Amino acid sequence: MSVFSGLEMLSAAVLLLDDELQVTYANPAAETLLAHGRKHLLGVTIDKVMPGNEAFVGRLQQTLESDAGFNDNDLVLDVAGEPVHLHCVISPTEAGDGVLLLEFRELEQQLKIAREARILEQQQANRELLRNLAHEIKNPLGGIRGAAQLLERELSDPELREFTQVIVKEADRLQSLMNRLLTPNRMPRIEPVNIHEVTERVRAVLLAEFPEGLTIRRDYDTSLPDLVGDKESLIQAVLNVARNAAQATDGRGEIVIITRIERQVTVARKRHRLAQSFVGRHQGMIEYESVPGRTRFTLLLPVRAREAAIAEFR
Repeated sequence: MSVFSGLEMLSAAVLLLDDELQVTYANPAAETLLAHGRKHLLGVTIDKVMPGNEAFVGRLQQTLESDAGFNDNDLVLDVAGEPVHLHCVISPTEAGDGVLLLEFRELEQQLKIAREARILEQQQANRELLRNLAHEIKNPLGGIRGAAQLLERELSDPELREFTQVIVKEADRLQSLMNRLLTPNRMPRIEPVNIHEVTERVRAVLLAEFPEGLTIRRDYDTSLPDLVGDKESLIQAVLNVARNAAQATDGRGEIVIITRIERQVTVARKRHRLAQSFVGRHQGMIEYESVPGRTRFTLLLPVRAREAAIAEFR
C-alpha cells in the first residue's frame, strides 16, 4: 500500500475501484466521509458503499467503458442517508489493483478554502494600500510642519503661537502614525509618561478644533507619578473620549479634566468600547456615568501594583 502513502494525508476523500467497481483502497478522509472504517469498505462494490446513488454509479460504469474521466463541481450524493454537496473528480488509473480513482471534496470545504484565499488576498491588498497611503500622507506633512514653524516666527501674540505649536505637534504625531503603518511589527514605545503632558496635548488640540464656545477646565493632582506606557496611544485614547464629549455639545459645552490617585482599585467593573482598545493595552479600562446634562468618563490606568491614576472627563 506504500504506493498510496501520499494519499493518506489528503483532506480530500479518495477511493480506488477495480474493474468490478469494488473498492481496493480508501484513505482516512474517505472513511470519515462515508462513516465506515477501511476494513468495511475494501472489497465492497460502490453501489453498496454508497447506496441510493444509481445515477452516479451509472456514470462510473460509462467511465470504465469509455476510459474517459469526468468531474462535477456540484455533485449531490446520498451519503449515510443525507444529501451531501461534493466536488468530484473521476480519473482512469493504473494504480495497483485499481482502474478508477475517485476524489471527493465537500463543497463547503472548497468554499472555505476559496474564501480564505480571497481574505488573504484582500488583506495583502489592504496592507499595500495602507503603505501607499502612508507614503502619500508623509510627503505633505513636512510642508505643513515647516509652514507652521515659519508662521510661528511671524506671530507676536503668544496665544496664537500656541495654535501653531498644536499644528507642529499634531503633524509629528501623524508622522509617527504613518511610521507605524509602514512598519506594522513595530512594538509600542513603553516609557515613563506624565499624564498631564497627555491631557495638555489633548486640551490644546480640542481648543484648536473648537475655538468658539468650548470651555476646558483642569483639576490636576500634580503629585501624580509617571505612568508606564506608550505616550502616543494614551494621547489617542484620551483624545477619542474628549473629542466625543466636545462634539456631543456642538463645541459649546464645558469639559472638566480631573486627575487623581485611587488606591486599591479593582479594574474590573464596567467597560465601554470607546477608546477601550488603547486603554486595554495599558491594563486599564474606561467607565462612564451619564445623567441628563452631565456625562462622566473615567479612564483608569495602573501606576503601581496597588494604585491607579484616574483621568475624569465631565
